[in-house]
This record gives sequence, C-alpha cells and structure tokens, in this order.
Amino acid sequence: MTDPNEIRALKASLRGVLDAAAALAALQDTVEALDDRGDIAPEQLETLAAAAAGSAVAASALRGLVGTMQTRRGAATS
Repeated sequence: MTDPNEIRALKASLRGVLDAAAALAALQDTVEALDDRGDIAPEQLETLAAAAAGSAVAASALRGLVGTMQTRRGAATS
C-alpha cells in the first residue's frame, strides 16, 4: 500500500524543482544579453548564485526522496 504523505511529498518536491528551474529560466535573457567582453555586476552574480543554489538544493531533495522511495519499494518486494 502506498503512503499518501510520501506521494504528496513527491509532488511538492517536483514542484520545488520546477519552480527553481523557472527562476533560472527567468534569468536567461539577462545572462544572454551580457557583453562577452564585458563584466557582470555583483548583484547579478548574487542573483544567479541564489537561483543556482535553489535549483541544486531542490534537485538534490527530489533525488533523495526518489531514492528513498525506490529503496523502500525494493525492500517491500524482496
């Protein structure tokens, strides 16, 4: 029998990854518009760092949850 809380956590975790990806996607035009020979403002780097960190954390959380679910299901079928 599946755990409804686990499925809710999976849904929430996936939404977190997608939201973090959207935050990165929102910065794409800004990054693409940078002059290749120019520099980037410290504020822009901070914004990129925060968005990248958020994406990494969200993806890691999803990966961990999926791994736990796989392990649990493997143990349940063994």
